[in-house]
Amino acid sequence: MNIKHIKVAEDIFEPEETVLVLGYFDGLHLGHKALFDKAQAIAQKESLKIVTLTFTESPKLAFARFEPELLLHIAYPEKRFEKFADYGVDNLYLVDFTTAFSNITSDDFIKNYIGRLNAKYIVVGFDYKFGHNRTNSDYLRRNFKGTVFTIEEISYENRKISSTWIRELIKEGNVAKVNQLLGYEFSTRGMVVHGDARGRTLGFPTANLAPIDRTYLPADGVYVTDVIVNGQRYRSMTSIGKNVTFGGTELRLEANIFDFDREIYGESIEIIWLQKIREMTKFEGIEDLVEQLRVDKEIALNWK
Repeated sequence: MNIKHIKVAEDIFEPEETVLVLGYFDGLHLGHKALFDKAQAIAQKESLKIVTLTFTESPKLAFARFEPELLLHIAYPEKRFEKFADYGVDNLYLVDFTTAFSNITSDDFIKNYIGRLNAKYIVVGFDYKFGHNRTNSDYLRRNFKGTVFTIEEISYENRKISSTWIRELIKEGNVAKVNQLLGYEFSTRGMVVHGDARGRTLGFPTANLAPIDRTYLPADGVYVTDVIVNGQRYRSMTSIGKNVTFGGTELRLEANIFDFDREIYGESIEIIWLQKIREMTKFEGIEDLVEQLRVDKEIALNWK
């Protein structure tokens, strides 16, 4: 897959007709996948390339009062690009959603962007809006010379699959359902840094992580996780939150990696979130904590 960051429509070059998929795909969940499944069916039938135009950051940054959460993503950039490739995208165009971009009229977007993307077919979601006029796919269908396919809502348990819902579930710690809605595993990357080294004295040594991406973190608690270290996957249990038993006041992300005893300070690893085991708890003493950690480990080892 080719990735190109563009500033203006003139940066686009597509010499052959394409199947164009439009939207802001933060997370690339199963609702988004339905658009790319349709695009792939068309592309395979007509031997066309699949092209996507999307944004590097949330369009809300150009409109809403700033909050740090607006800079967070469900999936880190490389994961997002990996999913675009998995979904059959040949050429991915990334544009910053700026004030200038937001002022482009629907007609100019069709003429200058869609025109230069050389779209023969366009695939969008049922709630797709575009242009300064905030027009929908019906307007696109009337003013675009090719064919527009609008994909209907994809639901799970009678609720629309959406990035908003997925973010809610992450904040609740329901990572198992997050994985179901994404269609792949939610993860966090971090660099291994020095911590208090207290876990080692308890018989549960941990890799302390400093997150390296602007991605959402799950709610405080202890989780069944897998950890990817240098391309190898290990079962683990991971805690996130303040170490309240020892009077901690800072957020800690610590992974106890099973059957692993190498020093990996300074390395970047990936936490795969699988299932929440329990909330963070303040224990009366070390013995109670260690006993609970044994139970947590047993749960993590037996999770499938």
